[in-house]
Amino acid sequence: MNIFTNLLVGGIPLMIVIFGLIEFSKSLGLAGKKLTVFSLAFGLIFGMAYQVASAGLPSDFAGWFALVIYGLALGLVTSGFYDFADSRLPKVGP
Repeated sequence: MNIFTNLLVGGIPLMIVIFGLIEFSKSLGLAGKKLTVFSLAFGLIFGMAYQVASAGLPSDFAGWFALVIYGLALGLVTSGFYDFADSRLPKVGP
């Protein structure tokens, strides 16, 4: 249950940071599937870093597994949400 509480408390601000990084990378010319992979990678990196910062380095397989799953979940949610919103919401701007 603790991992889900962390996901709700720490994951939401991390998602906002990742969305900001995605928008920044779009302004640098990154697009398409590369942008989706970029989003997944940043979610994985930031999610794992958040878990290490809040709970320290894991000392056993279960801890490392939970760390990877948390990062993967955050990365999949951000990349999936980005793809969903990008393909369904109207484009804004010039």
